[in-house]
Amino acid sequence: MSHNVIIIGAGGHAKVIADIVLKNNDTLMGFLDDNKPKNEIILGYPVLGKLDDIVFFDDKAVFIIGIGNNAVRKSLSEKYNVTWHTAIHPSASIGIDVTIGDGTVIMANAVINPSAKIGRHCIINTGAIVEHDNVISDYVHISPNASLGGTVKVGECTHIGIGASVKNNITITNDCVIGAAAVVVKDVVSKGVYVGVPARRIK
Repeated sequence: MSHNVIIIGAGGHAKVIADIVLKNNDTLMGFLDDNKPKNEIILGYPVLGKLDDIVFFDDKAVFIIGIGNNAVRKSLSEKYNVTWHTAIHPSASIGIDVTIGDGTVIMANAVINPSAKIGRHCIINTGAIVEHDNVISDYVHISPNASLGGTVKVGECTHIGIGASVKNNITITNDCVIGAAAVVVKDVVSKGVYVGVPARRIK
């Protein structure tokens, strides 16, 4: 079934989502963005207005938030009562018994293996690996080429940086940042920023 899709946000992340929408043969109606003028053209599609103009389209389209910041995605998803679209790139590998929440986007060449559970409004970015039985909570961003071993749990609004690795059977709490190329080998129980090999909290 084809969908009429409007993307909230019109920056670089939104462009990647637009590409996924088009590759799935859905109809991209355009973008809503507070920082761009109405009718500006992005990738051949118009900025339809500001975010609050969503009320003029909520019976005409489904929506996806094209903004990388986890806290912003959470705020917007709670503010607007609309139908949220899930976008999965055709090249992504999705295993059996995987669940994916509304508003989540799965980028090119991502791998989600059997029995993983992905929450709402998550980003599983380009080439990321989410192994079997992972539980990825709402508003999480798994960055490009990050790899999560089996039975990993990631708390709400946590960001896993580019190329980071998480050992199997690890739990990471809410509102953390795991830095680029960090290696997580033990549970992360306190909020903060973690970097290095092995990953350590810096603030």
